[in-house]
Amino acid sequence: MEMMRAVTYHGIPFSVNVTNVPRPTIMEPTDVIVRMTLSAICGTDLHIYHGLEGGNPPWVMGHEGLGTVWDVGSAVETLKVGDYVVIPDSVAEYARVPYAQDTLIPIIVTTNTTSLALEQNLLSLSDIFATGWQSLDFAGFKPGDSVAVFGAGPVGLLAALAARIRGASRVFSIDRVGDRLNRAASIGAIPIDFSHDDPVVQIKAYEPHGVSRSVDCVGMEAVNAHNHKDEGVVMRNMIDVTASGGGIGQIGIYHAQNSTPGAPLASTISPKIVFPISDFWLKGLSYRAGVVDPKPLGGMLLGLISNDRAFPNFINSSVISIEEAPEYYKRFDAKEEIKVYIRFEG
Repeated sequence: MEMMRAVTYHGIPFSVNVTNVPRPTIMEPTDVIVRMTLSAICGTDLHIYHGLEGGNPPWVMGHEGLGTVWDVGSAVETLKVGDYVVIPDSVAEYARVPYAQDTLIPIIVTTNTTSLALEQNLLSLSDIFATGWQSLDFAGFKPGDSVAVFGAGPVGLLAALAARIRGASRVFSIDRVGDRLNRAASIGAIPIDFSHDDPVVQIKAYEPHGVSRSVDCVGMEAVNAHNHKDEGVVMRNMIDVTASGGGIGQIGIYHAQNSTPGAPLASTISPKIVFPISDFWLKGLSYRAGVVDPKPLGGMLLGLISNDRAFPNFINSSVISIEEAPEYYKRFDAKEEIKVYIRFEG
């Protein structure tokens, strides 16, 4: 049995390891094996890292992947060995992708060499760029709208980028981490530091009647100005700051579950928040939430990248080897990194 290196979680919160695990093989005719060239540490991974999500450990961590097709199942007709693809779920050196024809996003490369910057841009198609883009759709965005983006992590920054590309009149980026807010300002968003003053008050100094759209790119681990966990604070702020007739989109994960061996702290997240229904109703707001499927957006977002209209890799902070992953999980969790990419050599 051939082995590979992988980032693994063993049910101990705030701890991951890099270990040898069996290299995946074709198990079903619809499978494809992808050899990874680039992956990343995603904010979604932190919910697992914090012991809040998951079942029975151990398992391989990871949420984003880019690479080449290594092996193909007998029923796969549209992909072949050597094809360049984006996959939504893996950080291991090789990944088995079930139902590959319906899952993978094929990438056509028009140059003989692929730069790291281009790989970083392409990797965003696996999750974060598509998710940020879709958050605006959930909120009912139209060109000319003003937008408040709560959270300036990777998804929030790409939601702000998407709003700029799509013609927002103003984009506000709400966070408390200086490096993130500076990165938001670099693309023309207005940084709002909620640790200094009420973000609603700060935004209404620009938009007295409120913004047209608000999006939640934080989710269940939101904190208040005192850095205390407050699962409902973003929802309250969005309802307060969104103008009458406006829309709210939520793509920040909110998934409360019972505690398990792999998620021993899951019960610390409440499945309920206080929802100010009266204000929501009186304003006539709309609200949509849920998980984003990156595949339907892949072709359109790839076109933006290919035509130099979008540079999602502006969020880059570090590129590491897989052996450095445990240290950089800690750095990412401590907000010392914005986006960490894992590059595989060879």
